[in-house]
Amino acid sequence: MPQIVWRKAQTGRVISGAKMKIVSLNIGMPREVEWHGQIVTTGIYKDPIVGRVVLRKLNLDGDRQADLTVHGGEFKAVYCYPVEHYEYWRKELHGRELPYGMFGENFTTEGILESDAHLGDRFSVGTAEVAVTQPRLPCYKLGVKFGADDMVKKFLASGRSGFYLAVTREGKVGVGDEIKVISRDAGKVPVTEITRLYIARRYGAKDLGVLKRIMEIESVPEDWKAYFGKRIGG
Repeated sequence: MPQIVWRKAQTGRVISGAKMKIVSLNIGMPREVEWHGQIVTTGIYKDPIVGRVVLRKLNLDGDRQADLTVHGGEFKAVYCYPVEHYEYWRKELHGRELPYGMFGENFTTEGILESDAHLGDRFSVGTAEVAVTQPRLPCYKLGVKFGADDMVKKFLASGRSGFYLAVTREGKVGVGDEIKVISRDAGKVPVTEITRLYIARRYGAKDLGVLKRIMEIESVPEDWKAYFGKRIGG
């Protein structure tokens, strides 16, 4: 893995108690695009929609992923990206126009950052219920979307990963729906920690304690647990 310098996200900090909600609901079907002279099939192109949509165990109605070996599935049913990060990226990308859904997210959210969302936290949204599972690790298709190969490295280094949700109860969701806390996971491991530990070249005693808590969180996928178990020799 190339060395990546971690920059903890500071902009757009959410004040405790602020209302959490969906500000844009975005869906899209896989499409073929040309990239570096080759045809690539990707589901990263999402467009905002109006009205209410059924959120099912694997995705929203009208939304699909292309490569199911790394995208989609029970632990990646919904991708959330905080609207608070958009201003950072407009500056970083020199004023580029960034419509909602630009990062491939299903929910453009307000009031909850990666540092606020803990792995295993459960929320209600609309008539559905969801649980936080993991951060996003971008693949090259983010570069395809932005037309820039270095976008993947920039995205990971920024600390602004967004996060995935599993669906624990199917229901309907729409723009403006409040994201309400059902329960907070006892481990209290924010999404930012799993990203930081993924990038870290070595672990200290405090890191090992965090990893132990991650291993005990039910909603964290087994592939993450296996990855960290291998790194610590467990």
